[in-house]
Amino acid sequence: MSSTTIDFDVRLVTESKLPSVDFNHIEFGKVYSDHMFAAEYEEGEWKNFRIEPYANLSISPANATLHYAQSVFEGLKAYKNDAGEIVVFRPQANAKRMIISAERMCIPPISEELFMEALTELLKLDAAWIPTKPDTSLYIRPVIFANDPYVGIRPSNTYKFLIFTGPVGAYYSEPVNVKIETKYTRAVAGGVGFAKTAGNYAASLYPALQAQKEGYHQLIWTDGQEHQYIEEAGTMNLMFCINDTLITAPAGGSILDGITKNSILTIARDWGMKVEERKLRVTELIEAFEAGQVQEAFGAGTAATVSKIKMIGYEGKQYNLPTVTPVADKLLKEMEDIKMGRKEDVHGWIYKV
Repeated sequence: MSSTTIDFDVRLVTESKLPSVDFNHIEFGKVYSDHMFAAEYEEGEWKNFRIEPYANLSISPANATLHYAQSVFEGLKAYKNDAGEIVVFRPQANAKRMIISAERMCIPPISEELFMEALTELLKLDAAWIPTKPDTSLYIRPVIFANDPYVGIRPSNTYKFLIFTGPVGAYYSEPVNVKIETKYTRAVAGGVGFAKTAGNYAASLYPALQAQKEGYHQLIWTDGQEHQYIEEAGTMNLMFCINDTLITAPAGGSILDGITKNSILTIARDWGMKVEERKLRVTELIEAFEAGQVQEAFGAGTAATVSKIKMIGYEGKQYNLPTVTPVADKLLKEMEDIKMGRKEDVHGWIYKV
């Protein structure tokens, strides 16, 4: 269970927005809860810890983040389990990953203790915002960004840390079509692909939009040097069941270390499945398709948890996947059962607020 040792100033909203929310029709990323956590980094330390009403920010036109994208963020979800308890899936892993991302972007990191206690107090305060209908959750967005009003290329001296939340429905409502991208690049080895930073996503928007015009939901990124190896998708890590083996690209370098992906791999190994974290050539995948050996493909990420793929496009040809997906279905059910308290949390993944 949670406990806190850091003092926060708390200022409540005068009137909650909660009565105006239609929880039967929640769009992803459109509605935000009443409060947010905020802190500033000034004079070499994080300070001004507080919870206050969710509101717009006032920043200088010269704000360093607007010009140089020195920012990192995380995404995680809170639920109410079958016993009515507030639970979060592996938030300590998000805190650790945010520290890694911050280091790469020259941002003074938030301690894991501050991350967890700020998250805990915010969730306690806005507990009523956590939806309970199937395929819904409270999305949590921590973000740190440079705050210097200075148009000059150097690490900022000041930063702002926020955590805000909002009720969400399903990110993808159906299996998706994805296209293997061999022209544009998301990230390269030595770059910032492993960090959860704003610029990675900005770079992906144009090629993703071109793919959407062709009827695809997302891209499958390949390595930026030769475009020969499968990496990840725009919002998730990728996993393939080929000849009863679960295959996924290794994290690090240009690939984000996915918390959901790592959890799925752990569960699959617990079940005795053959798991391989290795480079997968595009040609190997296509040959497996042509030989009828690709049994399933799905994405793994916080937003979608497990997102089944129904078709993969490559060089003008479309490769359809089976509509029966026993591995993805079983993994999704296992993850949901652990979150909801229906199965024992043997790995200590569930954090109860």
